[in-house]
Amino acid sequence: VYIANNMFNNELKFHSDPKIGFDFIHEFPRINKNKTYGFQLYVTNNDAVSIAKLYKDNIARKGEFKTLEEKARKNKEIEKLYGAAHFYFWNQNGLSESNVNWPKLREQINSPVFSHIKELIQKNSSEPGELNVFEQVNKQDFVDKYQKNVILRYMNEVLSMKELYKEDIFLKVDQEASELLNKGVDHLSKMELYNLNKHVLKSVLGDAVEEVSKWGKADGTDIIKEMKSAGIDNAWIGLPNWEQGYMQPDFVTEAKKMGYLVGSYDSYHSIHEKADKNWNTASFTDPSLYEEATVTKRNGEKVQGFLGRGRKLNPTLSLPSVKERMNDILQNGPKYNSWFIDCDATGEIYDDYSAKHITTQEQDLKARLQRMDYIAQEKGMVVGSEGGNDFASSTIAFAHGIETPVIKWDDDDMRKNKTSPYYVGGYWSPNQNVPEKYAKQVPLKEEYKQVYLNPVYSVPLYKLVYNDSVITTHHWEWGSLKVKDEVGNRMLYELLYNVPPLYHLDEVEWNKHKKEITQHLKVWNEVHEKAVKEAMTNFAYLSEDKLVQAASYGENIKIIVNFSNEDMEIEKTKIKAKSAFIINNGKQTMYTPNQ
Repeated sequence: VYIANNMFNNELKFHSDPKIGFDFIHEFPRINKNKTYGFQLYVTNNDAVSIAKLYKDNIARKGEFKTLEEKARKNKEIEKLYGAAHFYFWNQNGLSESNVNWPKLREQINSPVFSHIKELIQKNSSEPGELNVFEQVNKQDFVDKYQKNVILRYMNEVLSMKELYKEDIFLKVDQEASELLNKGVDHLSKMELYNLNKHVLKSVLGDAVEEVSKWGKADGTDIIKEMKSAGIDNAWIGLPNWEQGYMQPDFVTEAKKMGYLVGSYDSYHSIHEKADKNWNTASFTDPSLYEEATVTKRNGEKVQGFLGRGRKLNPTLSLPSVKERMNDILQNGPKYNSWFIDCDATGEIYDDYSAKHITTQEQDLKARLQRMDYIAQEKGMVVGSEGGNDFASSTIAFAHGIETPVIKWDDDDMRKNKTSPYYVGGYWSPNQNVPEKYAKQVPLKEEYKQVYLNPVYSVPLYKLVYNDSVITTHHWEWGSLKVKDEVGNRMLYELLYNVPPLYHLDEVEWNKHKKEITQHLKVWNEVHEKAVKEAMTNFAYLSEDKLVQAASYGENIKIIVNFSNEDMEIEKTKIKAKSAFIINNGKQTMYTPNQ
């Protein structure tokens, strides 16, 4: 076993001719004064458990291993992750389809308020191209599904606009709106502005819409109430954007009351030159950052941002902006108890050759850890990140993407060809709820299935080191239900490797999948809430074809999974095909998903 002493500026190049191997390359950049590197060499048994234990002992000797229970002593909220599945909620609408009496709304489609809405959309929206729908509805005695989606999208869009309130249109407003107007529209926080605009719309739409207190609940608060009633006592709830919290603050408050963790997606990785409200994580109030704080390659070119847009922000210059953003969100919106920071734990770090702020990979990495630690310690958040790589293990509590990473950005059948059965779907959602990219169930090409999902090739090295330190699950693009014909296998994987399921929910997705979600979690939760406090102490293949595997956690938890299509007798126990045999502190359970 080789352990590299210097994790920076290394490259592994794999090859398979004549047999699988790799080359290790270390570079000495001119900007880095550290010109040494070396390895620790160990001889041990040729199995995953021995190798991982050796590495874990090495981390512990350096004082860099921290258990979840140690982290929870500083922030008890971390314990809410034990036995918690991970749910992304897409309740981005202030007003939902079920909140509208459509025949009555249609009668008002020619009224001044809708003329005003159309003007605002024409002037301010990035997608005003479907305004003709209002004219269509005016000539009909019905409103079809597509038209409802368009009208709702535009009505929800104007809820964020300061220009919505006009005294000559909203003649008689309720007390709550009146109190907000007395503050002055320009002095309202975003959360207050959303609230004002909901109330003034209600004042003119009357019984064409439900009471404001019911707006948007079907895709959020109603679901978490059902989850709690169904016995889901622990959950991590993620919002794709903190703006959702401004629109639906009651959802965040209710989730916390139920004992759930709730937080937003955030990122400080990319920066755009011009602000884009649809990509607000890459927008910063300091206008100098784009030119003065971005990463430069050795050849003088700027490193491009995600998907080729904008640039990469130098983390050593980001902390004032991190503090500004976090303070603004928490002062002007609901109080979250968790936060997800994209990219920072993936290992995508840079040497920055900008003359004014030369930065080594090591300095880049330390700055990423510093900003995650600030959010965790100063703001009291349960912090997670993408990837969850080794270096972040003492800072973060959970990670998305190690168990199932992003699969093939560059396969056109998956990413561009919309007629392909493998097309994963787009970011856009017709009803502004879960985008098909996350909800649409698709098969995987056989070659990718072998690499990413075939349990024969699974070796849980990370879990053998960090099971009781970092909770790891899937990348949000490849949630538990995403791969059409692998849902059951992935449920077994989640049990065997102590991995939280990850789901994307709105009203439609919850109603479609709630039975399989709740049934799976009843079994999974009982294991995870205990196993996550233990080290993974053993892992073994129990059949020649490696389709029967066993994992142990501490001294009293053992899971044997039969991924094969045939019943197998293991250790004098008949284990059904596609099933798990669970021994949890003396209790024995045979579990077959979706049965």
